[in-house]
Amino acid sequence: MADRKFIRTCSIWRALEVVGDTSILLILEASWLGARRFEAFRSRTGLLKPLLSDRLKRLVAAGVLERKPYADSPNRFEYHLTAKGRDLYWTALMMLRWERRWGPREGKISVTLRHTTCGNEFEPVPACGDCGGEIKARDMAWKEGPGLGWMTPTYSRRRRHRDAVGKREEKSVLLDHVAQITGDRWAGLVLRSIFTGLRRFDEICEDTAIATNVLSERLNWLCEIDMLELRQYSERPARYEYRLTEKAIDYYPILLMLLQWGDAYYLSPEGPPLLLTHKPCGNNLAPEVVCSSCGEALRPEQVRFEVAGGDVAEAPASGSGAAKAG
Repeated sequence: MADRKFIRTCSIWRALEVVGDTSILLILEASWLGARRFEAFRSRTGLLKPLLSDRLKRLVAAGVLERKPYADSPNRFEYHLTAKGRDLYWTALMMLRWERRWGPREGKISVTLRHTTCGNEFEPVPACGDCGGEIKARDMAWKEGPGLGWMTPTYSRRRRHRDAVGKREEKSVLLDHVAQITGDRWAGLVLRSIFTGLRRFDEICEDTAIATNVLSERLNWLCEIDMLELRQYSERPARYEYRLTEKAIDYYPILLMLLQWGDAYYLSPEGPPLLLTHKPCGNNLAPEVVCSSCGEALRPEQVRFEVAGGDVAEAPASGSGAAKAG
């Protein structure tokens, strides 16, 4: 069964088809920090011009960015987030939250978030829209939704660029560790499988349809960075399964926000393939991101941020917050 050429339909998979690429995440990070023009993206991401040009075209084709003529030079273009692109804001906040908790702290710019509604600095918190409780992976139950099915994966050939994240100039680094993980589409699918209870190599391989050599490399890498650990479940013969570490369990809100984004933009006519229940309140999950200070649901236009320790190329567009260089 490990050579099956189908995978479960999944909004996370559809979302990762768009953003599961480290270079694309670096571009989105630059956009959230205010980059609009090609040279600003190149300076902040450190990507080579051909690669940057290709990824910008992909984001425009996917409807995440749109090109707009310069006000002073109509034959040249800026890149602005569309409504679809701005809806990735919640994923970005969860990535920032996870990076602060688990990523290396040396040599990075830092961002202070302020909620204009209450006026306080805050941390973004993933919360249940019904009871307001913080969403934690262990408090979630899931079942198959009406859109569940099997589909042929269209794995395009992509060079692995995760090592390039750590080679950027320090003044440009914000999302480092998390960009390597979220930007690796296969790693995201592996984590999705294990979160749904599939822990053995053959199970994960069947669920994801990833080539065995690629899967082995990703599992080994996820163990090396302490996202997974091997546990023996049989002595004779010796057999092992992969278990999530606390670091990986805390990654769950990122996958959840990718799921929500994928449901919003890539839903099948039958409905969502996965239905989630928040066990503490028993309701179908409607996730939102709230302010840790006042508990109110956040809106992008209500968030201001100050960047310290780095350069801000340009002020972000309306609705994405305001940046101030430290």
